[in-house]
Amino acid sequence: MENGVIICSYLCVCVWGGTCPATYLLCLFFCFSDPQWYPARQSIRLDPKGKSLKDEDVLQHLPVGTTATFYFRDLGAQISWVTVFLTEYTGPLVIYLMFYFRVPFIYAPKYDFTTSKHWVVHLACMCHSFHYMKRLLETLFVHRFSHGTMPLRNIFKNCTYYWGFAAWMAYYINHPLYTPPIYGEQQIRLALIIFLFCQIGNFSIHIALRNLRPPGSKTRKIPYPTKNPFTWIFLLVSCPNYTYELGSWLGFTVMTQCLPVAFFTMVGFIQMTVWAKGKHRSYLKEFRDYPPLRSPILPFVL
Repeated sequence: MENGVIICSYLCVCVWGGTCPATYLLCLFFCFSDPQWYPARQSIRLDPKGKSLKDEDVLQHLPVGTTATFYFRDLGAQISWVTVFLTEYTGPLVIYLMFYFRVPFIYAPKYDFTTSKHWVVHLACMCHSFHYMKRLLETLFVHRFSHGTMPLRNIFKNCTYYWGFAAWMAYYINHPLYTPPIYGEQQIRLALIIFLFCQIGNFSIHIALRNLRPPGSKTRKIPYPTKNPFTWIFLLVSCPNYTYELGSWLGFTVMTQCLPVAFFTMVGFIQMTVWAKGKHRSYLKEFRDYPPLRSPILPFVL
């Protein structure tokens, strides 16, 4: 780059004012030269091992002098977040129902299309279906994504995780030899209350986070409690959506008293903790006035 001129090897030369989005224009240059390098799969950096520049980064704000070298990295084939979420959430919904209705070739032939005699099995199916229907609707109408795409390979990894666990859980919960929880109706009703409470809480947090970001914007703000009591947990936790998600699966674990569900809850908790810690660090780094009492996912603990 020399005096506002970006020279991309043999690709192209362009001149613009200092307030133009330098990174985005560079991405367009590569795309025009070769359509396979569409902007979403490009990473433009000032250092080979540094972080990718944002599309909206302005030339005059970059830490460079009159001459700078930009490094290009191919991120691989990309796919939209919405497509990934819809795919990974539709799978568990359909797979679980296949086990619930006991379609042929899952259990012994004599059990084909039979129903369980335990009401908790039917309740578990309703809760599981409600959970993933909620996720699908939130993906379509609630979530606003800061990044439009993710690597294509993620869809295979995510689907293996969600679809595989759904099949494992559903096989045992809907098995003809399944036995209800040891403490009977009291255990089931308590678990249902926990599950529904946390589902409402999770939805409330998603709405609060949506309202922080105007449509089409990547603006980040500190989330604070609203008039909705379910959001008051923001006083103590940076990522209460994960806290409520954990609570929902703990409730489902108690309701079904099924080992695969407990294992799925544990693995999910570990993964959500990693995400929550990352977001918590990001908040602390970006906002100097970030509330100091907040923990990533569990108040005062983690």
